[in-house]
Amino acid sequence: MIVQRAAQYFVGVDVGGTKILAGLFNRSLKLLGTVKLKTKANRGGEAVLDRIERAIRELLTEHAIRLTQVRAMGVGVPGIVHQGRVFGATNIGWEDVPIRALLNRRLRRPVVVENDCNLFTLGIHTLELKSKPSTMVGVFLGTGFGGGIIINKKLYTGFNRSAGEFGQMVISKGGLKTGTGIRGSLESLASRTGIVRRLRKAVLEGGVTMLQEELGAQLKGVRSRHLRQAIAARDPLVRRVVRSVAEDTGLGVAGIVSAFGPEYVVMGGGVIEALHGTMLPIIRKTVEAHVLPGTMGGVEIVTSALGDDGGISGAAVLARDGVAK
Repeated sequence: MIVQRAAQYFVGVDVGGTKILAGLFNRSLKLLGTVKLKTKANRGGEAVLDRIERAIRELLTEHAIRLTQVRAMGVGVPGIVHQGRVFGATNIGWEDVPIRALLNRRLRRPVVVENDCNLFTLGIHTLELKSKPSTMVGVFLGTGFGGGIIINKKLYTGFNRSAGEFGQMVISKGGLKTGTGIRGSLESLASRTGIVRRLRKAVLEGGVTMLQEELGAQLKGVRSRHLRQAIAARDPLVRRVVRSVAEDTGLGVAGIVSAFGPEYVVMGGGVIEALHGTMLPIIRKTVEAHVLPGTMGGVEIVTSALGDDGGISGAAVLARDGVAK
């Protein structure tokens, strides 16, 4: 696809633990195309930076766009971001990395950086919901459990830039422990990692699942699509675990609704995309049972239609708005 050289463009990048997705957007924030690469985080933080640059350059080459035609770039990363530095992005090998300055130096274009789930939320609010809700939260179940908050139609990151870390909310004092050391948190219980841990524990206690037979006793390599297949095959162990995960998610969402009173709770991430048909009715029912009467009046709990493009869309919005400021 060839685009006119006189136009201005924005690039949005979503950096995850397993993949990097880069998208090219025009001035109206219409998505023109994407490039996806494996993150290869096991090679170290510097290698991840190389992969981000490669994804951007391949994207522009594919569309016959020069770097000078890109007005700005937005990058979403799985960590806390403050003044262009990323903290705690352990799954991609970054701890206190000045990502904005490093990418500015490599690409010679303006770069803005934000937490990946914040950008998913921003993308959904701006492009999917057309900036209509005054208050909204995004809840994302993937490898981990993340979130984002919109208040007065603006992204809210809090005093310490870590608002929206819903996955760290504890809902079970005696629950499983995560890599962050927070036992019984939503992330430990209601994420793909949490689901796999629950299945592994059940198998060790004598439970049987089709995933055990196909993927090994340790259940390594279980992905969201495998869980969907097991649900479709009416695997009793997987169905029981997923129902429990949906109930725990509902408890978390109930707390979020009580705290923020949002117009919309928009859910996304690989687990929700694969299992929303099973999980969403349970989540809604659980939320309604754990908030004050009348609290849910007019509140929409829905899934996002943007899918993987939510993160890069929010990154493009941030790039556009950052330049405008």
